[in-house]
Amino acid sequence: MTFTQLNRRESPLWQIIETLQRQGSATIKELEDVLRVTTTAVRQHLNTLQAEGYLERRIVHARVGRPHHAYFLTPKVQELFACQCDDLALTLLQELFVLEGSERAHLLLDRVSTRLAHKYASSVRAQALQGRVHELAHTLNDNGVLADALPQENGTILLRTYNCPFHELASEHREICDMDTAMMRKVLGSEVNLSACMMDGHAGCTFVVTHANNAGNGIALNSVVA
Repeated sequence: MTFTQLNRRESPLWQIIETLQRQGSATIKELEDVLRVTTTAVRQHLNTLQAEGYLERRIVHARVGRPHHAYFLTPKVQELFACQCDDLALTLLQELFVLEGSERAHLLLDRVSTRLAHKYASSVRAQALQGRVHELAHTLNDNGVLADALPQENGTILLRTYNCPFHELASEHREICDMDTAMMRKVLGSEVNLSACMMDGHAGCTFVVTHANNAGNGIALNSVVA
């Protein structure tokens, strides 16, 4: 089963995966409410995903009430989000560090972050920072990265992502996380800091977005990466 076969906008299988990716776990009743189908239908979909190795059922001991069963994603689910060129990219990056050294490798990753910023910048047009973060989250979702923009009472905005298309690559080279953060800074024209990372065992990555002095409104779209 592949990401394409799941058809992320229409498939109930994908809706289950997305719900679990965002929430961390879910019961059958919760999934009934999401899918608006019967218990039998939910069980059939869960059985399919379990057979493929994408989720597992565990007993949850809640503080109140009796223990109950809930469903969790397995590490295999990262295959559905991974860039298909991940193995090649990992090998190339490893060779770059060996042949060119850390300084040249970081220079390359900075250039990659700029190119990625150009890719997303055309979809981020709002003047207000909160609007820009929401637009970036929407664009990331359209490109296969589950993301939410969550405004906070203190004026900061959390951009939370629940999967990584470069999961294997980032697990070997955390510089990929720095590259992703730099891309967001360039798109948003604001300060962005990674406060929680799935590579450290968190359910997702949390980027804290704050206003930056003289940051403007993101990268100049007509600038060229030489």
